[in-house]
Amino acid sequence: MKTLLLTFCFYLLSNFCFSQNIPLPEHPRPDFERLEWLNLNGYWEFEFDSLDIGKNQNWATGNTSFTKKILLPFPWGSPLSEVKDEADIAWYKKEISIPKNWSGKRTFVTIGASDYETSVWLNGKLLGTHQGGYTPFSFEISDLIKKDGKGTLVMRVDDKRRDYALYGKQGYGNARGIWQTVYLETRGTDFVSTAHFTPNIDNGSVKLELTFEEPLTQDQKITAEIETPSGLLKKDFLAKKGAEYTSTNIEIPNTRLWTLNDPYLYKTKIKLSEDEVSSYFGMRKISVAKLPGTEIPYVALNNSPIYLQLTLDQSYHPEGFYTFPSDEFMKNEIQLCKNIGLNGLRTHIKVDIPRKLYWADKLGLLVMADLPNFWGEPTPQAQKESEYTLREMIKRDYNHPAIFSWIVFNETWGLRTKVKNETSGKEENKYLPKTQNWVASMYYLAKSLDQSRLAEDNSICCGAGHTETDLNTWHEYLPGYAWEDHIKTITKNTYVGSEFHFEKGFTQGNQPMLNSECGNVWGYEGSTGDVDWSYDYHRMMNTFRMFPQMAGWLYTEHHDVINEWNGYWRFDRSMKYTGLNEIANGMNDRDFHSLVYLSNGQDITHTVKADEEVSVPIFVSVMEDIKILDRVFLAEYKLAGIDQLGNSKTITEGKLNLPYEPWMQRSFDPLKIKMPSTNGLYTLTFTLKDSKGGTVYHTNFVSFEVIDGTLPKNIQVLEKKPTEYSSATWSQKTWTAMNGLKANGAGNGQFTYTFEGKTTVASSGYLLMELGAKALFFKDRAGSEIKNTDYMLGAKAEPSQNQNSYPMTDEKTFPSEVNILIDGKLTQTVKLADDPADHRGILSWHNQAQNRKLDEAGSYGYMVKVPLTKAQIKSLNKTGKLMVKLEVKGNGGLAVYGNHFGRYAFNPSVVLVR
Repeated sequence: MKTLLLTFCFYLLSNFCFSQNIPLPEHPRPDFERLEWLNLNGYWEFEFDSLDIGKNQNWATGNTSFTKKILLPFPWGSPLSEVKDEADIAWYKKEISIPKNWSGKRTFVTIGASDYETSVWLNGKLLGTHQGGYTPFSFEISDLIKKDGKGTLVMRVDDKRRDYALYGKQGYGNARGIWQTVYLETRGTDFVSTAHFTPNIDNGSVKLELTFEEPLTQDQKITAEIETPSGLLKKDFLAKKGAEYTSTNIEIPNTRLWTLNDPYLYKTKIKLSEDEVSSYFGMRKISVAKLPGTEIPYVALNNSPIYLQLTLDQSYHPEGFYTFPSDEFMKNEIQLCKNIGLNGLRTHIKVDIPRKLYWADKLGLLVMADLPNFWGEPTPQAQKESEYTLREMIKRDYNHPAIFSWIVFNETWGLRTKVKNETSGKEENKYLPKTQNWVASMYYLAKSLDQSRLAEDNSICCGAGHTETDLNTWHEYLPGYAWEDHIKTITKNTYVGSEFHFEKGFTQGNQPMLNSECGNVWGYEGSTGDVDWSYDYHRMMNTFRMFPQMAGWLYTEHHDVINEWNGYWRFDRSMKYTGLNEIANGMNDRDFHSLVYLSNGQDITHTVKADEEVSVPIFVSVMEDIKILDRVFLAEYKLAGIDQLGNSKTITEGKLNLPYEPWMQRSFDPLKIKMPSTNGLYTLTFTLKDSKGGTVYHTNFVSFEVIDGTLPKNIQVLEKKPTEYSSATWSQKTWTAMNGLKANGAGNGQFTYTFEGKTTVASSGYLLMELGAKALFFKDRAGSEIKNTDYMLGAKAEPSQNQNSYPMTDEKTFPSEVNILIDGKLTQTVKLADDPADHRGILSWHNQAQNRKLDEAGSYGYMVKVPLTKAQIKSLNKTGKLMVKLEVKGNGGLAVYGNHFGRYAFNPSVVLVR
């Protein structure tokens, strides 16, 4: 079992640094690219200015020698920058050389993003100063370039913390200073400042709007070229002298829509005299439509409702923090989501890097875009910062078809004001009506800037409500067992005119209602720590699909970060393993996100009695219009499992015909099924197919812990609870979980069990146990309490430090080797591959107390069967005793599981066969 990896391997680091001349050599904005440009990434001279003396000492002239080098575009303090974080102010310097063929052309330097106040000089002359941390800015250098084309570019960045500045969650890895590509480019005498394409799929056209940073010096002919599937499309139009804006409508024949499965991009060129800009757009429409056959509003893509299945993307990298090491890495971020069947992500409290948004456009993944927050109070200065950045992010990212909504605020962060309670005299943080009105105005600002997308005022949580919004979203982090009751409350109170989830004076309209943050990480005490995400996720998905009034969900989160370990992937994007295929053949993580889904309800494991007839609910949710000729689903089912004797059994198999309608959300008669006679853990697997069985749409399962069963007449079992050992000695620690359902020994040492009982004469037998390696996690050590819990600003904790944690199975294993001695003789050596925790630990999830605490949830071991020799059986028949010693020589430790914990429903046992 691994702890959080915070470094990339040397191979990956050297690959991007040395196989390319510079990091991130690609043009940073495929959506707004000029032909003549020069990337300035790479090593720059660098100096910290902790005493703020650089201005007075004329560092801006470029004559002062700097003592450090920094690798751009990585923020200082990030490992990839090769510079530690030592001060709030720093200076950058680089000698530049302008290509000869640029002579006489207007030349600009552009900084993709730099946090927070950035001043730029060329050859000692101030070009300008910019405030803000997330969007690009440019300065012209044409008149300051020397005759030989060379110059000294100097930048000073002041990144002191300011309560009004949009800091977001940078405590997870600060975006200090320059953190996006710096480049030079040429522009025309008259040049395009923005080129925005607004598609209209209903009439097969696109509106092109151009702005000019300066009024045009003369009448200009503008040519728009669009590459279409049927050839090059050209449109010429005129802009008058003095114009700062112009627009035109362009018909797009035989429109090819941008969809998630076919994310077609129309490549474009805008030509204005000697200025030329390349861009692209997607022909797609974002709107609200009803789920067919209902009055339920959904977000719609191209006039068709889409069930949103999203993930929260903190968009961090362990080595580059806000900045990714390569374009391929950014592409993979999007592809990872596609691989498991998600259709979108929410870039959280960060204006993301344009090339990452490009890959969302290119690969077909929806994006919710957040405005970063300030952490002070909503002062006029903070409001000004928010308004500026909202304008700039929409201006920059307007052409990305992947973006379907703008989120202005998150969980009311920065929106509360300290006021004195008139009764108690104590200060309280209040979300004041005047602030609510400003939040509503920010929604209207977003809508005025972009009417082609949805906008949300505040992604609500923790007692605050909505004002004006296109989406009725809410956050909730709950244990898996609590979802059904909560969603019943939500859906009951969601209707036009309701004040539920809205601030006083505002009411619900016809907005789609969806959960925009969920997961088990905050559903248990504290931050929960590193825990198997899949079991509660399974319960959550099963429940969500039974309530179509909820138009989608957003899981926290895409990848682990420094103090949240609930990602689908580790921080370094290595794999976590759910183990679904070993529970239900053919099932994988994509089945959680299938648009055709068969749910058996919130509770995915049940404790039942042997031979009991059980009613299994069946609910089918279809979130698309699939074509099935005879409109019938075939649901194949199979009940199988492993009994208390360690034997694999198939109990029953069958088929159900379920009538199908497009977009149906339907409950069918429950399946009546009889449980086996022998105790064990059994899984009922459903495979939903078309009626011919050729296409598999979905696989799901529900499990049963069978108790109070009987044994075959020729079988006798001698068993011990895990804690009923006769001796235990461990070098690091010995302890139990779940009131004795599991025994743990860390380091090297041994457990000895003495099996006793009056036996009948046995002809054969075997030792049966569930064993796993056992790491001594941080939470099980002395002094492991978490003292700093300011998680939103980057409080540090170990992945296994929270008392609820048990790190999930991943690519790094924690193995152990156990010698099994029976009656003092070495009988077998068993290699235990890991100390795992995932969905396969069904019993250690199912039998947790429902008190918002976890005790080694999801942990499990490996089935160990050791045949007894004839001599051992003879001795047991004679003495009625068998001594079993489990001995670990290395430091891999040992966990011994009981019949109500782990993966198998048996205690440490000696099974005897007459």
